[in-house]
Amino acid sequence: MSALDRIAAYGVVPVVVIDQCDAAPPLGDALIAGGLPVAEITLRTGGAIQAVELLAHDPRLTVGAGTVLSPADVDRAVEAGAQFIVSPGFDTQVVRHCHKHDVAVIPGVATPSEAMAAIREGLGTVKLFPAQPLGGVRWLNALAAPFPGLRFVPTGGIGPAELAEYARHPAVAAVGGSWIAPRSLLRASEFGEITRLAAEAAAIVAVARQTEGKPA
Repeated sequence: MSALDRIAAYGVVPVVVIDQCDAAPPLGDALIAGGLPVAEITLRTGGAIQAVELLAHDPRLTVGAGTVLSPADVDRAVEAGAQFIVSPGFDTQVVRHCHKHDVAVIPGVATPSEAMAAIREGLGTVKLFPAQPLGGVRWLNALAAPFPGLRFVPTGGIGPAELAEYARHPAVAAVGGSWIAPRSLLRASEFGEITRLAAEAAAIVAVARQTEGKPA
């Protein structure tokens, strides 16, 4: 099963800003205990790459790198063991460099033009970012309509209150969320709470998918 297939199966991806790489192993254990063995580690801190490397050593986890802005970032992430790459916007050089490395890439799109550019590069899954500020599910409906073969990973401003509506949308592969393993809980070593939030998110997705495509 590919990284994108696993992400779609989980239905929600914790988006993580991690300051100290030594928090990575207990973070991985917490997510696994919560039934959500996947994480996007954003390259926003000095410890991010080493955190990716530590998590990638655990075969139970699907680990990706986020906030990837350049081909050099792709190189660093892939060398650390990232199984998928996420960027906030669409950059052809980043996408093609990921293809060169044969690593899954989920670039950010916000407009039909960017969605068309992604399709031209052979992509079937993109990140909708920033989802809530753009208009939430209303904007997702409008953007997805002309592209029936494209799947989306909405990210940005989404919390547990919005998760079900996105998760049941037929164009959504998965939802990205920073509330599951927030920086504050990592700094406080509150890994039990991360497990609880991961389990809660997984349960919301499971119930929502039973009513996929149906209005709330």
